[in-house]
Amino acid sequence: MTTQRTSGRRKQALAAAAAVAALLTTAACGGGDSDGGDKGSKTGAAGFDAANNKVAQASLVKKGGTLRFGGAQDADSWDTTRGYYGFMWDFARYYSRQLVTNKTEPGKAGAELTPDLASGLAKVTDDGKTYTYTLRDGATWEDGKAITSKDVKYGIERVWAQDVLSGGPVYLKDVLDPKGEYKGPYKDSAKDKLGLKAIDTPDDKTIVFHLPKANSDFEEMLALISASPVRQDMDTKSKYSLHPFSSGPYKFESYSPGKDLTLVRNDKWSQASDPIRKAYPDKITVQFYSDANQLDQRLINGDLDLDINQTGMSPQGRTTALKEHKANLDNPVSGYIRYAAFPQSVKPFDNIECRKAVILGADHESLQTARGGPVAGGDIGTNMLPPSVAGAEGQKYDPYKLAGADKNGNEAAAKAALKACGQPNGFKTTIAVRNNKPVEVATAQSLQASLKKIGITAQIDQYDGSQTTGIIGSPANVKKKGYGIIIMGWGPDFPSVQGFGLPLWNSKYILDSGNSNYSLIKDKAIDGLFDDYVTTLDDAGKAKIATEINHKVMEGAYYLPFVYEKFINWRGDNLANVYTTDAYSGTYDFVNLGLKSAK
Repeated sequence: MTTQRTSGRRKQALAAAAAVAALLTTAACGGGDSDGGDKGSKTGAAGFDAANNKVAQASLVKKGGTLRFGGAQDADSWDTTRGYYGFMWDFARYYSRQLVTNKTEPGKAGAELTPDLASGLAKVTDDGKTYTYTLRDGATWEDGKAITSKDVKYGIERVWAQDVLSGGPVYLKDVLDPKGEYKGPYKDSAKDKLGLKAIDTPDDKTIVFHLPKANSDFEEMLALISASPVRQDMDTKSKYSLHPFSSGPYKFESYSPGKDLTLVRNDKWSQASDPIRKAYPDKITVQFYSDANQLDQRLINGDLDLDINQTGMSPQGRTTALKEHKANLDNPVSGYIRYAAFPQSVKPFDNIECRKAVILGADHESLQTARGGPVAGGDIGTNMLPPSVAGAEGQKYDPYKLAGADKNGNEAAAKAALKACGQPNGFKTTIAVRNNKPVEVATAQSLQASLKKIGITAQIDQYDGSQTTGIIGSPANVKKKGYGIIIMGWGPDFPSVQGFGLPLWNSKYILDSGNSNYSLIKDKAIDGLFDDYVTTLDDAGKAKIATEINHKVMEGAYYLPFVYEKFINWRGDNLANVYTTDAYSGTYDFVNLGLKSAK
């Protein structure tokens, strides 16, 4: 779409966002409506915010039925090694298990770890460098064969095969093999393809991890989906995403990328071997839509139970939902921050003053409004560390006065920065934004309008949101396309500065494909602080370093933060045992959702 034709749509989007903000102010003042008594609310809805950090309708859950998800975007990959979208990690627990996982509890408790395939949390020895686990009895694959320690090791080894399986988190690779000596299972010279020396499997029930250096977040890394077991004889490499082999209570029945996905019960799964998953529905379906507004309408009509993407309803849908179906909505604070990144490979963003010009020239209140206002969109982001991460300071740390005196931009300061970077008359650039996220498009249009006032002409390129990994995740493509500004968002992989910021800010995490360090930050001070963090074991020391890292990131002007995000998420009438969890950045915990009526 050309930028010349977006002004009318921008006005509509901002008007819708303002209407949502007004409706939400009323909703927030009114509190929860546990009787579902809002005007026009659907019969049986639990009430506004009924599942926000608490469990709604747990006593009404029934075994059976079809749980119906919808989404405006398919996963980046359903391969447990490659998937990196938050909703994929949440959903993948239906068909994958890990040694440890997050508790199935609402709010902060959900971010705590609990044993899954393992019979207990790790036995940690050798000053934090050795972790030992024993597997539970009775855990099996979808064909009935036992899950072994070797299957867990092989699944983890696949993280090393970045030339074939790029896109997912690489924490385990960097922690267990910091020198990069292991070449991955597909290049493994060992007969059994289990040549990674950092992991021992003395028998089928025991697995031992040997870290070259202690890492205070290691067990959090083992709770990630990328640490799921994969059975070697069922590994189809780059095609594994089409049909992962199940270690959980559900298995793939059918999958058409970008269209639909169906899971059915894995009849070889044993409840006795799995303390985490209750497996209430008989079937789980996902329907993907290219239009987020169509998805919202399907939710409102009752054709679907919930949105798999969990990034909130779009302006049009949430306005209708707030007016007519408020009792079906939850408004959680997420762990996400929404932002613009400035790739330093694209001129003139290799110059810090040009980056500062964009930060100072943006209208931050307009950006907040474009995202839904202070309640649906969230508080104005003043720095890059979300409030849910230890060491965060929230709006108390506001080095560019984004929520203060300059919340509507500072034209004079922005023009001074342009002069300082050798661009006194401004410059031209391109904003890259996903085409299937109307809120992101509205954000790009808001930024485009405010930058025009200081002489920066920004065209908007709406790219295929399902191809993020190869489009904005490829530094070579970003440079080729001239993407000087990338609009994106991020939540913690696990609740620490390492789990949030390492992929974004550490130079070691700049990848040829699946890159998330969009700004291409290569700052020795930041890298050094991360090195200090991972060997710091006390919580106070870790929080202090996290604060220092965040300050360095902001001083480098690598990002323009938009909001500390809040969501408006739909909860269908028939959903039971539903709650939000900090484990997945304030979204619903999928794994134990059930239905009130198992039709």
